[in-house]
Amino acid sequence: MIMKGKDRGKSGKITSVNPEKSRVLIHGLNQVKKSVRPQKQGEKGQIISISLPISWNNIKVICPSCAKPSRIGYSITGDKKTRVCKKCKGTLS
Repeated sequence: MIMKGKDRGKSGKITSVNPEKSRVLIHGLNQVKKSVRPQKQGEKGQIISISLPISWNNIKVICPSCAKPSRIGYSITGDKKTRVCKKCKGTLS
C-alpha cells in the first residue's frame, strides 16, 4: 500500500525491486504520460502511460492475517528467520 504521493491509499503488486536506488515498481500505480516518437516511416507518434518506481520508504506491506498495512519485524526460531507483522504478530510469507 502506498502511504505518500498522488496514489496514497492504493495498493498493488510489486513487480520489481531496485535495492541500489531503494525503489520498487508497483504494477498499475504511479502512472505518468510519456510521448513516444514514431519508430518507422509512416507510423504515428503516441502518448502512453507507464509506471515509475517509487521509494520503498513510502510503502507498507499489507499483512495477510489482519489485512492492514503494517511495518515488518523479524523473529528467529531455531535456525529460521521469519518476517512478522508488527500489529498482529502474524507471520508473513
